[in-house]
Amino acid sequence: MAKNTNDPPSFEQTLGRLEEIVRLLEDGKIGLDEALGRYEEGVGLLRQAHDLLQRAERRIAILSGFDSAGNPVLQNVDDAATFSLEKEVASLESPAKRRSRRSAESEAP
Repeated sequence: MAKNTNDPPSFEQTLGRLEEIVRLLEDGKIGLDEALGRYEEGVGLLRQAHDLLQRAERRIAILSGFDSAGNPVLQNVDDAATFSLEKEVASLESPAKRRSRRSAESEAP
């Protein structure tokens, strides 16, 4: 599947760009204005990488929960990545399990 050019860069792409910026700054071959610009870009990328790691940690925490029967317990989190993961998990369930889950949800108060 081709990645949309409007999608934000992946963690790996962000980390790669950060490494490039660090090399440029360490080499000392760029002027002060360009160095400041690269530094600002690096700070933004660092924040983006940190956010991506936090989202991954939330997804892992959600997936590592199990009920008494040993089934994974998914919780709603205000995170688009988690929502898409829940949809993927639901698509893997058997039709009977989806029906029983839907009927249990509709009976809940």
